[in-house]
Amino acid sequence: MTDNFELEKTLWAAADKLRNNMDAAEYKHVVLGLIFLKYISDAFDELYKKLDSEKAETGADPEDKDEYTAERVFYVPPQARWNWLQGRAKLPTIGKDIDDAMDAIEKDNASLKGVLPKDYARPALDKQRLGELIDLIGSITLSKNGNGKGKDVLGFVFEYFLGQFADAEGKKGGQFYTPASIVKLLVAVLAPEPEKRVYDGCCGSGGMFVQSEKFIELHEHRKGKISIYGQESNPTTHKLARMNLAIRGIDAKIELGDTLMNDKFPELKVDYILANPPFNVSDYNINKAETHKWKYGIPPTGNANYAWLQHFVSKLAPYGTAGIVLANGSMSSEIATEGEIRKAMIEADLIDCMVALPSQLFYNTQIPACLWFLARNKTETTKFRNRTNEVLFIDARELGTMISRKQRELTDDDIEHVSEIFHKWRSKEYETEYNDVAGLCKSASIQDIRKNNYILTPGRYIDFKEVEEDGESFNEKMQMLTAKLSEQMQKANDLDETIKQNLAKIGYEL
Repeated sequence: MTDNFELEKTLWAAADKLRNNMDAAEYKHVVLGLIFLKYISDAFDELYKKLDSEKAETGADPEDKDEYTAERVFYVPPQARWNWLQGRAKLPTIGKDIDDAMDAIEKDNASLKGVLPKDYARPALDKQRLGELIDLIGSITLSKNGNGKGKDVLGFVFEYFLGQFADAEGKKGGQFYTPASIVKLLVAVLAPEPEKRVYDGCCGSGGMFVQSEKFIELHEHRKGKISIYGQESNPTTHKLARMNLAIRGIDAKIELGDTLMNDKFPELKVDYILANPPFNVSDYNINKAETHKWKYGIPPTGNANYAWLQHFVSKLAPYGTAGIVLANGSMSSEIATEGEIRKAMIEADLIDCMVALPSQLFYNTQIPACLWFLARNKTETTKFRNRTNEVLFIDARELGTMISRKQRELTDDDIEHVSEIFHKWRSKEYETEYNDVAGLCKSASIQDIRKNNYILTPGRYIDFKEVEEDGESFNEKMQMLTAKLSEQMQKANDLDETIKQNLAKIGYEL
């Protein structure tokens, strides 16, 4: 386990003890708001000290807001700085002090207007516990100390807490958080490049964007070079997304609104889409005036899956690609117009790859899920192989590791394994050729898909994996199994006898 993970676990355990009887959905905003406040205050303090030390040489004013804007650091006014607030943590007015601090930060930073939680003074929030929480979060050290790593600590903590709150809230929590391992898999397959545009029309708390930036930073050693566009319909989740991105120093255009009814980016075309729309939503509407979006068919009123798919297709630039999480039923459903829409999308050669996921990956549902990878153009380029009228099918259902009694997670090795299969199939950069593997992957032609009535379930196409023979004959196996069964039955009889004797000793005969 990493030091970061141990820190996160310790903080979560301590913070959860302070929760008292508050609902996780409510407590979430209390904690995450304070983590955000600590982050921007520490970033401010670091630059403040630097400006103050250089004041004699450069004439820099550490209280000049423009100095902070130029360095992409939020200006924090005196009454909102963490040291000042922590000094007041034991006072009964601490709730109002925090609300005032949030107000002051929003006034001095236009990009945060309307984003920060400001309900810490409410009577229901125990002020003693609030003070303890401030002391706890104040114990996180963010000073870089020359190693360049400190700045990320609260970012990791914020992300970890999002996941823990999603788990604590159950179904409701899953609406704002896609498990990190699924996001990492989407990003690893799409492999976003710098100077490109990334979009998520149901962006939740912004995890897709965070991982995209991480990927580029890891592989290209650059940060902040992609253009990010997102939309989220839930007002509180919209605020979480903006905080999550701000804590990472990521610039993004995140709009509030119902994407399918009121698209805030009607003219936008992007290079990459990463999205996890809510599964099988029946209570939804589309903007039928946007006829260019429904060219493959009007989606049925009872399920939004194919509305989301077509919306995302409409956003793709000429060589754009998309990775979308949907319920397994989307791969084979014939309800209303869904089968016809899927057929039209396949015939338009929009489907790049289908991945069947293992169970128990999500906080909010046990519905089996899959990944749809879409591509606007699958012809040959300098980087990509010609995969016109082909679809790659991957069965990843056996992957993943249980991290709790009810939760599974894809490991880094799992993610690398699946993404490598895709890139061997699609990219020219791999020296080793792609090959079908029984039980795991298959490259199928459009003729194969037509024969299977346009169903996209990987199991329809991937060859069965042969069971390896262990050299034992059937009779030998049966003798071994019956001997073991006989031994277990004898043990059961012995236990029954022991129970009868013990009951008899206390006056109860069977």
